[in-house]
Amino acid sequence: MPKRGGAVHVTSHRRHYVGKDGRETTYETHLLRRSWREDGRVRNETVANLSHLPGELIELISRSLKGEAFVPASAAATVTRSLPHGHLAAVWAQAKALGFPALLGPAGPHRDLALALIVSRVIRPGSKLATTGWWADTTLGADLGIAGASTDEVYAAMDWLQARQDSIQATLAARHLAPGANPAGMALFDLSSSWLQGSHCPLAARGYSRDGKKGKPQIEYGLLTDPDGRPVAVRVFAGDTADPTAFVEAVKIVHERFRLEQLVMVGDRGMITSARIDALKADDSNHLGWITALRAPAIAKLAAEHGPLQMSLFDQHDLAEITHPDYPDERLIACRNPALAAERARKRADLLAATEHAIAPLIARVQAGRLPGADKIALKAGALINKYKMAKHFDLQITDTTLTITRRVEQIAAEAALDGIYVIRTSVPAERLDPAAAVTAYKQLAHVERDFRSIKTIDLDLRPVHHRLEDRVRAHVLLCMLAAYLVWHLRRAWAPLTYTDEHPTTERQNPVAPARRSASADQKASRHRDPHDQPVRSFRGLLDHLATLTRNDLRYGPDGPTVPTLAEPTPTQRRAFDLIGTPIPLALT
Repeated sequence: MPKRGGAVHVTSHRRHYVGKDGRETTYETHLLRRSWREDGRVRNETVANLSHLPGELIELISRSLKGEAFVPASAAATVTRSLPHGHLAAVWAQAKALGFPALLGPAGPHRDLALALIVSRVIRPGSKLATTGWWADTTLGADLGIAGASTDEVYAAMDWLQARQDSIQATLAARHLAPGANPAGMALFDLSSSWLQGSHCPLAARGYSRDGKKGKPQIEYGLLTDPDGRPVAVRVFAGDTADPTAFVEAVKIVHERFRLEQLVMVGDRGMITSARIDALKADDSNHLGWITALRAPAIAKLAAEHGPLQMSLFDQHDLAEITHPDYPDERLIACRNPALAAERARKRADLLAATEHAIAPLIARVQAGRLPGADKIALKAGALINKYKMAKHFDLQITDTTLTITRRVEQIAAEAALDGIYVIRTSVPAERLDPAAAVTAYKQLAHVERDFRSIKTIDLDLRPVHHRLEDRVRAHVLLCMLAAYLVWHLRRAWAPLTYTDEHPTTERQNPVAPARRSASADQKASRHRDPHDQPVRSFRGLLDHLATLTRNDLRYGPDGPTVPTLAEPTPTQRRAFDLIGTPIPLALT
């Protein structure tokens, strides 16, 4: 009888058989065998035939018999916690690459909280209370030790940051507006507004709302950028501040605090008015140049009979430089955009027709005798005639029993003759800036408008403002501006992964023509995929996708060590980090 105490192991055998048809078949046999030594010879006994078992189970039995120990998967590694990480790691890495820690100030808990507020504003805009609650559910709170931060600590960090605003903005101005970094020597400035909740903020006032929130108290804030629209500085004003007043403050900041003497300020026609220009000319200590545009009445005066602005100027070219004694030592560049002219003509025709349609029921009521009396008719007509801002183009004839409306044909024709025409006004001499470059510089104000959209709606959600104290409102706007600076760089870096145009036309042959997206951007927009056939996302969608890259705390065994481990990144996540020039970090440090 064989000895029953020998070692057991798995053996595998393969046999090859060639059939009559010439096909080769392989038979594989897996046997559980016991071996022992008897009379100096090795003996074997087949205990079981394992061939019918799955290959994975046979492999497990073989390795177990060789001495490997196996435990259930749940006992081997347990995911004790999983936190969103990828989006925070990417934005944090970009902030470090831009020098944000040193930019904000000396190391300490205030700086950590301020930087966390900026990063959080990029990723998940919300109230300060909601943000502090969210920190505990992310690696941001765990790695910076701010998961338990109180609202008072956050407000203290905001106060600390606001006290450093001048220093921060001076550093950014030296970085992006100084002659070495800004060969064009230009800066863009524009004003916007946002409404507030509550009624006790000293800055809150009722003024012209750019958000369409009539009757709401608001603040205004001016944004200063470099020629590419990169945010550099922001200034908060009371809600009833006029555009020219804000421009005066911007000039003081550039001249007195940033010490930039030869900069050219670019602002719209409501910002840089004739009165402000006269004040700049009268200040001998100020050498700042400016670029703006004329308002419609001034253009109409230039286009009057025997004036320098005649349609024949645009027979061969769509821009021409003209002069006028009302603008001494200045340059005027007249432009005509046919596409803009056609659009304005279409819009005017639609609004004129809409006005007539709106007042038609009232005319019918008067004709039917259901609304007698000139005073009553005038009251109703006055409420309707300017519904679409077209009252200037109509004449109303009202009696006690009649109401008629007629178009002012000659006035409409005179306005239509100037459709698509605008005039750039600048103090910059021709040897520094040719006419085409002056037009391009003015059109770069579109970059500031894009920044305002980013700050107020699509990215950072500045509005409405819930803070009551004046300095807290200023700190809130400063946080949003610094977050916009971060978003500006992230959007550029991640352009290949998003719908952002990677090849914007920076030097158009015709600066008057409308801007157009590149062919590659149109292709991305139509296919929703990049040239590598990877999905294209919006900027916000890319951040959401990066958030799925989690950091998982794995505990090995019931009492074993806990090891933080990243999930396997997707190709898009890997490329997002490659584009900002950093490996995927395990922790925010």
